[in-house]
Amino acid sequence: MKALKQSTIISNLETAPGAYVLSFPRSFAFVPGQVIGIAMKPDEKPRLYSIASGNQEALVRILYTVKPGGKLTPGLARLQAGDVIYTSEPFGGFICGAEKAVWVATGTGIAPFASMFYSGLSVNKVLIHGNRFASGLYFLDDFLQVMGNRYVPSCTREAVEGIYHGRVLKYLSELEQLDPLVKYYLCGSAEMVVDVRDLLIERGVPFENVVAEIFF
Repeated sequence: MKALKQSTIISNLETAPGAYVLSFPRSFAFVPGQVIGIAMKPDEKPRLYSIASGNQEALVRILYTVKPGGKLTPGLARLQAGDVIYTSEPFGGFICGAEKAVWVATGTGIAPFASMFYSGLSVNKVLIHGNRFASGLYFLDDFLQVMGNRYVPSCTREAVEGIYHGRVLKYLSELEQLDPLVKYYLCGSAEMVVDVRDLLIERGVPFENVVAEIFF
């Protein structure tokens, strides 16, 4: 990885308990779905985060949750506008174009799909978006406004009107048909990715039509 570049924070907002959206000026081109490395010091090993903003926006947004005892996020959450971080160039191959597809995300795994969404790539997509609580359905209002019933939010720990109650795996298992001709993009916990991938393959989706990225 090349040397990290200094970036000045524009905002670092807590959008849900323990979840933050950090923004800084965009100084590079990127493809929606790519990641960047972030560190608080120029000589630290950076941690990787998916970009959550559109590729034509002036600011880069990063979604993260604070991990107690983590090496980066507790300190990152204390930073304010005007503080500096160090970032890498974008890279990665979790890329989806304009073709029809199904996006499946849990937790902060929504970030690459948010980038695709804000880059105008949601026109012919279905987004299935899960979290334990409704407060963790990041960017929900924007998704609903643009995607309508092609956006399926789900919660496992609480029942909320208009939100599917259960895991994304359960929602997919209850569908009568799963289109084997489209690609399914999965991003979230290792458990979700493995379970959903296995279900899709069992239901006739070719292995090569399942594209996955795991968030630890």
